[in-house]
Amino acid sequence: MKTPIMFKNLSSFMNVLLLAALSLVAIRCTPPPPEPPISDAYKSKLITKEEARVLFDEYSRTNNMILTQARNGNPDSRWYWFSLEEMESYIQYVKANADKQNLKDVGIRIYLGKYPENHPQNRMAKPEFAGYQTVFLMPTSKMTQDSISSRQRRGVITDENQDVENIQPMNMTNLSPPPNSLTNTMN
Repeated sequence: MKTPIMFKNLSSFMNVLLLAALSLVAIRCTPPPPEPPISDAYKSKLITKEEARVLFDEYSRTNNMILTQARNGNPDSRWYWFSLEEMESYIQYVKANADKQNLKDVGIRIYLGKYPENHPQNRMAKPEFAGYQTVFLMPTSKMTQDSISSRQRRGVITDENQDVENIQPMNMTNLSPPPNSLTNTMN
């Protein structure tokens, strides 16, 4: 009787099988590399709820009053909301694209904007947001000293960061368009 080809060298086959099993066990038992520690640099920028209230009230008393007058008594949006998942995912997207481009000192600038009355409905979180102000997030990176000096020589006032135009900004936020009970309150 002929021995099947697979079993002619049974000990070699068993050794390969044992090695494969041990490799799988070793891979599964190896803990993932630790994530880099999260910076606590944000802590120096935390404010109290009372300080936030001062900022909110000052905006209500000044800028929002002017906007409301310009809108014939109709108040504009007062707050904007992104989920933590959206924010974390966007930050990962910006980091990954910045790494591909070898950008250093990457940040996110928050711009104010306004949806035109005829803004495409599929480019806003909700169609009723047309005509209201919004915010969008724009990736930035630190400019080189040469770029800063060049802009200063041309009389361009700037900070040390520049928009990274080949990484997409993010919008599509929820906002509080009036009339809303939260228009004049901060909860």
